[in-house]
Amino acid sequence: MNHLPQRFVFFALGVVINSFGVALITKGALGTSAISSVPYVVSLQWPCLSFGVATFIWNILFILIQMVLLRREFKPSQFLQVLVNLLFSAMIDVSMVILGFLNPSALWEQCACVVLGCVVLAFGIVIELAPNVVVVPGEGVVRAIAQVTKIRVGTVKAAFDITLIVIAGVMSLICFHELRGVGVGTVISALLVGPIINVINRVFTFQQR
Repeated sequence: MNHLPQRFVFFALGVVINSFGVALITKGALGTSAISSVPYVVSLQWPCLSFGVATFIWNILFILIQMVLLRREFKPSQFLQVLVNLLFSAMIDVSMVILGFLNPSALWEQCACVVLGCVVLAFGIVIELAPNVVVVPGEGVVRAIAQVTKIRVGTVKAAFDITLIVIAGVMSLICFHELRGVGVGTVISALLVGPIINVINRVFTFQQR
């Protein structure tokens, strides 16, 4: 308990790093991360909604789903996810503005941007999870589904990400008659982030301290 303030500070830092990683992947123009694919397509279809605002609305839906699934087991402390969502969503817009100069055109530049974004995102997730104080809405809804269905979290997470990609792809085809916001970068991030997290956890010990 003596370290609780520091833990929240590092958790917030992890969330900020996460948002920057998502923005980097998105700037690669090969698709965004799976968890952000639907709100990104929404922001492309309705420019009045920024990427961050669409993300905030989408994550609020995740929180509501948790409340429906968990009912009385949804603890009041889990409402902190709303604040986490606000920080994450706001920092996505800030990160997109900061990276406004970044417009890679060559395929290798785009791929490099996506891979760098995956590394940053993985690093942020490690920092975010280490304090063990609160979960982000995307992780919270996966845990809630796993708890209710008694299916392993890893299995639910994989199915959840695939579902989001499919939804984003269908929305994109309906709205634009082509794939926008979903692409090779989405697949790369889905495949790379997990292994990079494992490497960071295995090689470094700073997150334990």
